[in-house]
Amino acid sequence: MSGYWFRLRDPMALVAGLVAPFLVALALVPFRTDLSATNTALILVVAVVAVASTGTRAAGALAALSAAGWFDFFLTEPYQRFSISDRADVETAVLLLIVGLIVSQLSVRARRLQAVVVTGTAHLSSLRGTARLAEDGGSPDAVVEYVRRELVGLLGLRGCRFEYGTLMGNLPRLEHGGGLWLRQGTRVTEYADWPEGETELRVVGGGHYYGRFLLEPFPGRPLPPEEARLVAVALAAQAGGALDTAGLPHQR
Repeated sequence: MSGYWFRLRDPMALVAGLVAPFLVALALVPFRTDLSATNTALILVVAVVAVASTGTRAAGALAALSAAGWFDFFLTEPYQRFSISDRADVETAVLLLIVGLIVSQLSVRARRLQAVVVTGTAHLSSLRGTARLAEDGGSPDAVVEYVRRELVGLLGLRGCRFEYGTLMGNLPRLEHGGGLWLRQGTRVTEYADWPEGETELRVVGGGHYYGRFLLEPFPGRPLPPEEARLVAVALAAQAGGALDTAGLPHQR
């Protein structure tokens, strides 16, 4: 569901960038003789910020352009025409456009920084949860199961299972650097989207190979951000450490 929402959000934000300033300017028409041009411009800037705070840079820029255009059309003389007769109104319209563009970009950047902080906190929580489970004496199977569940949410997978000690088939592999590769002899293929079928994430502890997580993605989905993939690799390493500490059989 979240992936569906993200696919819809950008076009919805662009529509809002065009429509929201229009509706605000239209609502101000009955008061245009009572409000100064500066005050109406400031109200339109609020609409621009509202769009930028939930959309993209493109949506914010479109909202700024829309606000300047409808300010001209509805709120400056001659009304209902895209022309301005008063020099002060021209300056206000230009300033509205410039301020709207600047504020929208700052708003989008602030929202993205907030998203980075929230995501980083969630990743840190996953790593701490695995470490705490191992430190509290949880069984290796419990650690592996915890990591398996975390991988499903972290990477947006359809499913995930752990396979002990076998290396059957030649599968695409999520590597330690966060890249996704398929090695077939001397041929190496790098992926930007999830490949069809399963992808392996190997589990190594103390230099020994214990098994692998077999990741089942939704077909056609882009890979998650590099940060998420690196956290997934770190979680698999924690699972390998727990298996190594327990002294379970391993492959050389």
